[in-house]
Amino acid sequence: MNNYPKIIGIGIDIIEVTRIASSCQKWVDRFEQRIYTQKERNYCGEPPLRYQRLAARFAAKEATFKALGTGLINGMQWTDIEVLPDELGKPIITLLNETKRYAETIGVSEQMITLSHTNDYAVANVILFGYPSTIKT
Repeated sequence: MNNYPKIIGIGIDIIEVTRIASSCQKWVDRFEQRIYTQKERNYCGEPPLRYQRLAARFAAKEATFKALGTGLINGMQWTDIEVLPDELGKPIITLLNETKRYAETIGVSEQMITLSHTNDYAVANVILFGYPSTIKT
């Protein structure tokens, strides 16, 4: 038996950029504060690219919850998932708070993510790796 990490979950999501732009404009700061961390909001810059970047991060958060197999449960928040680029521009997921605790409980030790966006759509694919826990949650 090998000791390599296994795939624990895979998630994908696609969203129309106009849905995010409309929500940002309709609810002003309230929507962004509920969904995105301050670092994400700072990174996303100004419109119109801002809405594409926010949409990609929204898709990433949805894809992460799908990969975890949970959705928003047990105190998990949208802001528990932060997606920012590393020094080379590669997107990196940071899990925080209750979402991080849950991921650790089910054995997640690594995440991979890819993001893409156009003027109209944003998509994200997330793969969670680790050593699956025998603990039933």
